[in-house]
Amino acid sequence: MSPLALTHLYRGKVRDLYAVGDDHLLLVASDRLSAFDVVMNEEIPNKGRVLTALTNYWVNEVSGAVPTSLVSCDPAVIDMTVPGFLEETEWHGRAMLARRAEMLPLECIVRGRLAGSAFAEYEQFGTVHGMPAPAGMQLTDAFPEPLFTPSTKADEGHDLNIDLQTAASLVGSDVLERAQRLCLDLFARASQSMARAGLVLADTKFELGWVDGELVLCDEVITPDSSRIWPADQIVAGVTPPAFDKQPFRDWLSTLDWDRTPPPPPVPRDIVDITAARYVAAYETVTGRSLRDWYGSGQ
Repeated sequence: MSPLALTHLYRGKVRDLYAVGDDHLLLVASDRLSAFDVVMNEEIPNKGRVLTALTNYWVNEVSGAVPTSLVSCDPAVIDMTVPGFLEETEWHGRAMLARRAEMLPLECIVRGRLAGSAFAEYEQFGTVHGMPAPAGMQLTDAFPEPLFTPSTKADEGHDLNIDLQTAASLVGSDVLERAQRLCLDLFARASQSMARAGLVLADTKFELGWVDGELVLCDEVITPDSSRIWPADQIVAGVTPPAFDKQPFRDWLSTLDWDRTPPPPPVPRDIVDITAARYVAAYETVTGRSLRDWYGSGQ
């Protein structure tokens, strides 16, 4: 049970989900930090608020064009549905009140640049998610057009990259086409917005679900945990650019002889501080706003 006597439904690597009646959920983003499905003992200050604040920003940026499940992040609005929420100040700025959705069994990934697992596959096979890709591409190169590249949702272990035909077999061709159209449109809108801030959205993962028969955007939206966001003036072909995410933490992990199973290694204070600064910089650079002005951040 939560401090508000809500029923706890799920604990993820970062978020906790609580039932709010039959039709709504409260999603609370923690400061937990994970790697290889292992949660570290140390937390990243304000990470949960950054993820929530960025999701709220993007939902408002695309409101009217892309339907979403989000109701509000405003503690006063949440308190109207979850009495007593105003007193739980630690949750302010971390919590999203959302409509319950029947989730698609897909991770809807859009890739504008060659990076990550797509680059590893491309190097070996010349494909991306089993689909042909242009020859001669290097790490960070832009695709001729952004690619919709779904993956499975794994209850245990890692998600698996799949091609469009396999995705259609899971959700149906019509639903896949609707998901693809929605995600590509959202990616284009976000990319244009980021370009004005001197940033490149290399790739991102969307979650979609059904609410009252409508396919809507759910969960976090274009955050450092679900996206690669690069400074446009620091992209060099073949070189991994600096990113507004937990890359300093990943780089530090790569120096360790750790078998990627619990218990996790202790994370040094300087790595925690650098990673926390990256998350705050992501929010402030993308939005042009100060995180201090977000709910709960001034505590």
